[in-house]
Amino acid sequence: MKKLVLLLVAVLAVQTGWAQQDALVFFESKAGVAEALANPSTILTQVSLDRKAMHNVAIDERDVPVDENNISLLKAETGITVHAKSKWMNAAYVRGTQTGIEDLVSTEYVASVEFMDKSLNFAPTSPSTFNDKFEFENNLVSTVYNYGDATNQTEMIHIDFVHEQDFTGDGMIIAVMDSGFPNVFTNPAFSHVVDDNRFLGTYDFALRQTNVDGTGSHGARTLSDIGAIVENEFVGTAPDASFYLFRTEFGPSENPVEEAWWVEALERADSLGVDVVNTSLGYQDYDNAAYDHSYEDLDGQTTIGSRGANLAFDKGMVLVTSGGNDGNGFGTVASPADAPGVLSIGAVDSDGNYASFSSRGPTVDGRIKPDVMAQGASAAVVSENGNVTTNSGTSFSSPIIAGAVASLWQSRPGTPNGQLMQIIRESAHLFDNPTDEMGYGIPNFESAYQALQVLSVEDALLEINFAIYPNPVGDVMNVSFPKHIAQATLRLYNILGSKVLEQKISVTTNSIEVSDLKSGVYLASISAEGKTNSFKVIKE
Repeated sequence: MKKLVLLLVAVLAVQTGWAQQDALVFFESKAGVAEALANPSTILTQVSLDRKAMHNVAIDERDVPVDENNISLLKAETGITVHAKSKWMNAAYVRGTQTGIEDLVSTEYVASVEFMDKSLNFAPTSPSTFNDKFEFENNLVSTVYNYGDATNQTEMIHIDFVHEQDFTGDGMIIAVMDSGFPNVFTNPAFSHVVDDNRFLGTYDFALRQTNVDGTGSHGARTLSDIGAIVENEFVGTAPDASFYLFRTEFGPSENPVEEAWWVEALERADSLGVDVVNTSLGYQDYDNAAYDHSYEDLDGQTTIGSRGANLAFDKGMVLVTSGGNDGNGFGTVASPADAPGVLSIGAVDSDGNYASFSSRGPTVDGRIKPDVMAQGASAAVVSENGNVTTNSGTSFSSPIIAGAVASLWQSRPGTPNGQLMQIIRESAHLFDNPTDEMGYGIPNFESAYQALQVLSVEDALLEINFAIYPNPVGDVMNVSFPKHIAQATLRLYNILGSKVLEQKISVTTNSIEVSDLKSGVYLASISAEGKTNSFKVIKE
């Protein structure tokens, strides 16, 4: 009889909303926003402030931490457990009964809730079977390679040229977010990082501790493709960079709380001044099939991961992420690789051919994904025991690119993140004819480096010279001013040498109406403080 009663209670629990659900809880407001923005050093490190200033990234309300009073109120709610929080979204990730979470909306401090079971928010999604995202990599037999086996993956993307220019990631900060980093501090492949004090910090967002051994050795191996050195055997793509190691993946289970932990880690990375983030993780299916992401969800804007990734892009970082190993399964890239703010990476073999396991594009809204490719089939890595071996998966093509990005960015650190990402895309061999499997193709970091240097020269010239744009000009001509000059005089002459226009201009009034001029060629002369620049202008 007792067993029957317990069974009836269990059935009623499910029917009445007592079953456990996961959700994002969005708060109404934050406390102390004005004070924090007036003194940003109270919420961001100086390294972060300097990086934002260099890239003209605004410091705004999103940088202000979640109001801890709201977190305390949430923790005090009956049956509600808080697992993560996001200052960028002003939200917390919680677990509780459906009714308990729904009741939060009636409180004064909660604005809305979003269930991870999409059937509780929108139309129900079809169930799927959970697969271990590391199954492909973990089931492969690793082979010890001698010196030279890291050469192919390095030379394929021409990052060796950038290294030869003495740009090896020195001064750049990389955050690696993964499942576990066992033996990293004793692994001889990272002794140069330890000796130089370039491991800047660690944190396990799942267990809320600084130890990041985690579950499995996946993180240690992906890290090796960026920062490891084994003399005469292996060199990563940014061996002189500095690192934060964040464990955001909980191997024994698969739950969207991992996306929330990942966003938390991004926020911490931004506050610490991180330049580049590598994520060899992807999210599409979960233990609870009701939480799965459908293809329609992977539009770069919907999932927790993609939303966090786009906010991180807004904050000036470059996020490099594995596209996924579902080429023979689900098919397309997972979250957060679907986000437009992410440089998502697919895998090729040692000959540069598409690896069939690599997840494809396009996204549901038609964007090219993956962005670029690197060797992911039999890629050289260093094991947690310090041995040079091989593993396969986009998990390894991603850090190869992430380290290359850091080394390239070191050559011109003032380059905005979006511009840097586009230069890398344009350097790839399929840029003019991208494919679903390869995206824009294999990038050429030598070409990208040369493009950055041209930009550097152009920017230097703009600092000391005037410039006219667009040219050819339509109805309005604009003038950019060099530094330290605020006013000037513009004169325009036709091909006969007759002056057809003279106008005072300034930094704030730098547009000139030329719609009345006839089409043809003109000579523009801009004078200020004894300096004169002349330009040939074509009027359309």
